[in-house]
Amino acid sequence: MDQEKVIVIDFGGQYNQLVARRVRECNVYCEIYSYRTDIEQIKAMNPKGIILTGGPNSCYEADSPTYTKELFELGIPVLGLCYGAQLMNHILGGKVEKAPVREYGKTEVFVDKSSPLFEGVATDSAEGSTICWMSHFDYISKIAPGFEITTHTKDCPVASCEDKEKDLYAIQFHPEVLHSEYGKTMLSNFVLDVCNCAGDWRMDSFVEEQIKAIKEKVGNGKVLCALSGGVDSSVAAVLLSKAIGNQLTCVFV
Repeated sequence: MDQEKVIVIDFGGQYNQLVARRVRECNVYCEIYSYRTDIEQIKAMNPKGIILTGGPNSCYEADSPTYTKELFELGIPVLGLCYGAQLMNHILGGKVEKAPVREYGKTEVFVDKSSPLFEGVATDSAEGSTICWMSHFDYISKIAPGFEITTHTKDCPVASCEDKEKDLYAIQFHPEVLHSEYGKTMLSNFVLDVCNCAGDWRMDSFVEEQIKAIKEKVGNGKVLCALSGGVDSSVAAVLLSKAIGNQLTCVFV
């Protein structure tokens, strides 16, 4: 598929599918890949932007999921969320430690300076704040060189930071969940304004493209589809049925 895309790199967080869904709601095509995906494969996909997800680990531990520093040197905008934010700063020379106070749940986030991510984000008080969803044991105690702090909370000195010149953005909270009141706006700002995506992708266009691709690949052949009843196999069966009709045989497993 040759349309513009944003790539989500999965570090094992619970909201990873939701991150991709929010990007697609901005009418931007999005795919999820494991953190084990080679950097050359990422480069070959030529993404407009990259999002690093949350995860349950501590990035400073030796066996924790990580990625090569080269990812941040491609000239492609990168947005790190929670673990992804900590990992970005850890790799680039900042410091991440166990937080003295764990933040969990709806949290008031104070905006310290203007940022492309917070354009159009309404606030709940004269001090310039908004409610976001926090869930972290660790925190960024020292930002990486070149970064500036953009938001903070009562207990977290770095709720977000950025190296605007290099289009690197780190957010400690979770903008993808509905509890973050203007989270959708922040993600939209990233994919449409920072990454300069056109926002003209549609799910129905994706379906049409997949049906066309299936027809071309199958031709006059027959297809046997093992159907478990789960989402993945059910969607595959529907696409196959629309594409090749009676050339398809489904077997429930």
